[in-house]
Amino acid sequence: MNRRRGLDFRRAGGRRKISNVVWWVLSAIVITLFILILSKATQIEPRASIPERRYRHEKLVEGMNMTEEMLSPTSFARQVNDQIALAKAFVVIAKESKNLQFAWDLSAQIRNSQLLLSTAAASRRPLTVLDSEPTIRDMAVLLFQAQQLHYDSATMIMRLKATIQSFEAQMSSVTEKSAKYAQIAAEEVPKSLYCLGVRLTTEWFQNSELQGKLVERSHAVASKLTDNSLYHFCVFSDNIVATSVVVNSTALNSKAPEKVVFHLVTNEINYAVMKSWFAMNMDNLRGVTVEVQKFEDFKWLNASYVPVLKQLQDSDTQSYYFSGHNDGGRTPIKFRNPKYLSMLNHLRFYIPEVFPALKKMVFLDDDVVVHKDLSALFSIDLNRNVNGAVETCMETFHRYHKYLNYSHPLIRSHFDPDACGWAFGMNVFDLVEWRKRNVTGIYHYWQEKNVDRTLWKLGTLPPGLLTFYGLTEALEPSWHVLGLGYANVDARVIDKGAVLHFNGNLKPWLKIGMEKYKPLWEKYVDYSHPFMQQCNFH
Repeated sequence: MNRRRGLDFRRAGGRRKISNVVWWVLSAIVITLFILILSKATQIEPRASIPERRYRHEKLVEGMNMTEEMLSPTSFARQVNDQIALAKAFVVIAKESKNLQFAWDLSAQIRNSQLLLSTAAASRRPLTVLDSEPTIRDMAVLLFQAQQLHYDSATMIMRLKATIQSFEAQMSSVTEKSAKYAQIAAEEVPKSLYCLGVRLTTEWFQNSELQGKLVERSHAVASKLTDNSLYHFCVFSDNIVATSVVVNSTALNSKAPEKVVFHLVTNEINYAVMKSWFAMNMDNLRGVTVEVQKFEDFKWLNASYVPVLKQLQDSDTQSYYFSGHNDGGRTPIKFRNPKYLSMLNHLRFYIPEVFPALKKMVFLDDDVVVHKDLSALFSIDLNRNVNGAVETCMETFHRYHKYLNYSHPLIRSHFDPDACGWAFGMNVFDLVEWRKRNVTGIYHYWQEKNVDRTLWKLGTLPPGLLTFYGLTEALEPSWHVLGLGYANVDARVIDKGAVLHFNGNLKPWLKIGMEKYKPLWEKYVDYSHPFMQQCNFH
């Protein structure tokens, strides 16, 4: 039994050895086959990719050869290409010179040269003398003709400069004419306004009853003219329609019209016109008192006292304003407006002399419309200043340096160039402080210094800025809304405004006035008046 077991055990051990050997042999065969398969795969891949790499390399070499052909100084292809570039430039110049036939010839030859280059590129061979000589010769002939026609760049630059200078001169001339015509349109007296003046003057001298009515009325209100408890307004104007709108709008928007007193000053020509109109219409003014004067009656207004009057009578000054010949025409036409020769424009600096008994006055230009009650202006504390005005320095161009000549040492040493400007048109004047500080004397000083117009060029605002420098109290902007005669103004600002100012050339009584703002002014015009209808006011 034990021997059998030993034999069986040996047999079993032998079988296990045989099976292990078989497994090792099979594993070796599998690994060998796998290695062979991998080696074949790696041999197939590079063989398949080699022709593709060679093909790409051949294309790269071919492209480089073409580039070298174009870059070579002896290459005919490069010569043809350079001719094409130059010819294209000459085509543009020929068209600018209106030589359309030559431009067409050049364009046709450019197409021939481009066709030659395309053919050479398609055949993959460089151009030869035989291929390119006719095309190069034909193009060279045309380029030579272009040079004979002075189509070179230097000549063209000079020609373009001359053209630009010509256009600039034409533009300058057109701009100057446009400004001149606009100024003429702004300064013209409309036929209807002239007609109304004639009608009213005739009525005044023919109607003694109308004269008596005004005299009677004047006696009744004489005490009001110097009563400082009332609201005193002054307007200096020769325009009856504009003045009537200022008075009417103030009366209709006033909470206490019976306390409103208007002091109107005009010239000799329009004196009868003003008196006639307000005598005929005083019953429509809700109790507003109106006084009419003419500045020719002011005995103190003479050249010995008023420097500007002496200047206005000077022949050089008149020539400056009417023609501008004495400065070579350098001064813009708006700076030579003849209205600056009118004493009515300068009376604003003599308000204490015009109204010696009054303590406070609101000055209104004749191109404003009163939109709200103005009685609160008379209770504003000016903090011992003389002038209450709305400042206009929200933009930089309304500061002092835009109105005055800061190259002059007198201006530079006395005034801050960034000081805030303000507007005439609605101003509250404390006449007590005015007299105390001798403001009119300050105005005279600066007018005498500006006899040669080196401190400022035009108008009454620059001397006003000098005269009231350090004497101006800023008012709430809604008291005085500007710009309705030249700009677009926010409707909300207009709605809040107490005084609406049509400053600028586009006055509402002119045809050139801004249509969208005219209704604000026209609603205070009495178009139903017989004289207005007869003179075609509409």
